Order: sequence, then C-alpha cells, then structure tokens
Amino acid sequence: MVQYNPLQSLPTEDDLPDSDDTPVDNELQILIPSLLRAILALLWADRMDWFLGFNMGVYYEVGQPAIVPDGFLSVGVPRQKRANGRRSYVIWQEQVVPQFVLECVSHAYGGEYDTKVAKYAQIGVLYYVIYNPEFYRRNKHDSFEVYRLVNGRYIQQPGNPVWMPELGLGIGVEQGTFEGWTQNWLYWYDSQGQRLASPDTMITQERQRADQEQQRADQEQRRADEERQRADQEQQRADEGRQLADEERQRADEERRLREDLLNRLRDRGINLDDL
Repeated sequence: MVQYNPLQSLPTEDDLPDSDDTPVDNELQILIPSLLRAILALLWADRMDWFLGFNMGVYYEVGQPAIVPDGFLSVGVPRQKRANGRRSYVIWQEQVVPQFVLECVSHAYGGEYDTKVAKYAQIGVLYYVIYNPEFYRRNKHDSFEVYRLVNGRYIQQPGNPVWMPELGLGIGVEQGTFEGWTQNWLYWYDSQGQRLASPDTMITQERQRADQEQQRADQEQRRADEERQRADQEQQRADEGRQLADEERQRADEERRLREDLLNRLRDRGINLDDL
C-alpha cells in the first residue's frame, strides 16, 4: 500500500482533475456500476459509511495521474462528503483505500489484465473484478473474474457468485433486466448466494404484488356481487312466497264470502242447509 508523509503539503480533490477525460467505450461501462450502486442504495439505505463511484479519478500517489476504474467501492468513508459530492477520490484525504474495484473490458483494451492488475495491487485494493460483457476470451480469460489480494499478489477466486466477507457482499454475473435492458449483469449477492434485489426487480415485485392485490380485490368484489345476487334471489323468492300466500288468503276469503252469500240467499228462501 502506498505510504504518505503526513508533514508533506498534499493537494486536495479541488486541486486535482476529476478524471482522465477518456470517454467510455460503451453504455455498459456506466450502466454496470450504476446498477451495483443502485442495489447498494437499496440494501444499505440506512448506512452512511460507504461510497461507490464510477468513472471517477482515484488518486493514490502524489504527483501521479489518477487511475480511473469503471467502478470502485470504499467502506468506512462518508457516503456524502459535501453538498456537491466528490470531484474525485483522493486516498490521502479519505484515509481509506477502495476495497473493491471493477473494470469492464471494452473494445479498446485498457490494460485490465496486466498494467491495472499491478497498479491496484500496489495501491492495496483487496478485491479486483474484471468483467468482459462481450466475452472476447482475450488471453484465455473468463468473462467474469474476481481476484483477491493475498500477500501483495492477486489470486483468482473460484465460483459465481464470489463471497467477499470483508465487505459482507458477494459479486456475480446473472441474466436480468436493468432500465429495460435484458442481458447478463453484475449483481450483489448475500452469503447464501441469493441475488440481492435491484430496482427493476423491486418494481416488478411491487407490480406483481399490486396485480395480486387487484386480483384479490376483484375476487372479493365478485364474491360480494354473487352474495348480493343470491340475497336478491332469496328476497325475490321470499317476495314470491308472500305473494302466493296473499293470493291463497284472497282465494280463501273469496270462497268464504261466496259460501256465506249462498247460505244467506238460501236462508232468504226458507232453505236451511242444516235441516237437510
């Protein structure tokens, strides 16, 4: 790890360029670390002791130009350093070396497998990840490689995902969707190898939950409608029963009236049915 003289007057991030002004080769060099940062923003929403930067200059030695990783993570630094955010990451100011660095291999080879390996080892970056989205298999390398610094040398770690206990995170590659783009992305994982939720995943889950809630509400509404329909049918049958009873009473009353009328006419003629 690079050492600094505390008595030396050292430049600050305001004194140094914020990047090397090299444009990114393609969208993925921005989107891949952006997705990782978005996942952490969800996972560590209540933590303010981490910073994930991308395409930002990392100054590691006074008088030397910055190295600009596609993405890097430092744990143990303020997440929001000042109102306008960091201009660059100056290690002698931060007092914390990034524990994780990501490089995405692009069409224009940037020394990811040689010069940057040596530089990150010199700086003391604990984990170095190289991701080749288009998988050119340069120098027989895999599309996804994770290295851990051991005694000053990077040792490739097996598996996908790879657990990084010092960070409490795993890193791996898996097909998914981000910003409507479905392809293989880098994701964070938990210690059980389960992929941590991304914004798109949470949106999909929320949409599914909303759809399920709507389906349940629709089912409840249908059941309520069916209950009302059954109640209406019961009421209709009860009304019909009352109507029939009323009609029966009316017929009985009419028959009784007719019998009484007949008996009265017969009596008027001197005929008493009781005498017959």
